[in-house]
Amino acid sequence: MRAVRRFWQWYERHDRLTVGITLGLFLLQLVHLYWLTTDVVWFRLTGDRLLSLDGFFEYVVLLVDYTEIPALITTSLVYLNDLRKGFTWKSLVFLLFLNSQWLHIYWITDEFVVNASTGNTSLVDGWLAWVAIGIDYLELPVIVDLARRFLLSWRRGTVGTFLQHDLRS
Repeated sequence: MRAVRRFWQWYERHDRLTVGITLGLFLLQLVHLYWLTTDVVWFRLTGDRLLSLDGFFEYVVLLVDYTEIPALITTSLVYLNDLRKGFTWKSLVFLLFLNSQWLHIYWITDEFVVNASTGNTSLVDGWLAWVAIGIDYLELPVIVDLARRFLLSWRRGTVGTFLQHDLRS
């Protein structure tokens, strides 16, 4: 238990920096959500594609999508730390939103979603694809909350000082 206590002490000292890094990782997910909306969702709803990625840009979106894994871990720590300090429904709900992403990553892959959006699967698979898409969008309220936290730090004038202090230690 001593190691756990020491970890949380370290985390508390670097909390604002970790929120900033976590926000940066999660802001990258907006690229993935943009692709999902303009390529997959729009096609499913209208039959037309607003954006279809090939080659280099397809790999960029794929690479960005994999940054979701460290973002989920670091963001879970933010809300676990909140819950450790005291129970709040918001922290619990955001933790559930975040960790539902694992279901999306391991069970319902983007390839499955794309196949379902083009009609290459059964009706049940089509509904599961919409569930996967919905799970992806659960990141948005978490991103907004992290941005709010970071901006509050910025407004208090503590962002620059904690960056200087935390990057030295």
